[in-house]
Amino acid sequence: MRIIVAIDILGGKCVRLTRGDYGTKKIYNEDPLDFAKEIEANGIRYLHLVDLDGARDKKIINYTILEKISSRTGLLIDFGGGIRSDDDLRIAFNSGAKQITAGSIAITAPDLFLDWLTRFGNEKIILGADCKDRKISTAGWSETSDEDVIEFISRYLAKGIKYAICTDIERDGMLTGPSTELYREILATVKIDLIASGGITSLKDLEELAATGCEGAIIGKAIYEGKIKLKELRELC
Repeated sequence: MRIIVAIDILGGKCVRLTRGDYGTKKIYNEDPLDFAKEIEANGIRYLHLVDLDGARDKKIINYTILEKISSRTGLLIDFGGGIRSDDDLRIAFNSGAKQITAGSIAITAPDLFLDWLTRFGNEKIILGADCKDRKISTAGWSETSDEDVIEFISRYLAKGIKYAICTDIERDGMLTGPSTELYREILATVKIDLIASGGITSLKDLEELAATGCEGAIIGKAIYEGKIKLKELRELC
């Protein structure tokens, strides 16, 4: 299972939110590049970079930070947040993203999302399947659709998607453990490379997610709060 570290950008700084609530912002690092270099120094190869300003404003905002990290580290970056148009997608890839994660657009403009999948391929486009009470959420988690998360992933698997990041919003930033049972249910139904996100608090959580068959796991707040140390992840990697 791949270990992926998350950096969430708001106002140019590394922050974490609780359950996607912008009012809970906590700043952990003033310079995202410094933290990215620390991640790389500990042998971790994968970075999940989220543009929270972009998710809120529905357009890519923090592409200069993406460009800085991609040009000054060797991290393999998947970038998400605010990617709603061809221009946003072009900017993300030109700024150094190896993959992009798109969720809202898969709900609001599925034809455009499928066009990206056709043009760029399923190694480049990740389906963002963020959910609350199993229902897909969009627009920086401010809106909730009526579509069940398993039905959503299944629908796009049939269209050729390979990777999906699934975040249980109720767990995100809570340090209460991931939605392992939900991931187990998804993988029993859908044969997809599933990346778990939200609530991961311990190395035991990572072991359990690996046992379910998750392809990757994204870790954020547990690192910032010292629950999981980068040197521990170095040993896993």
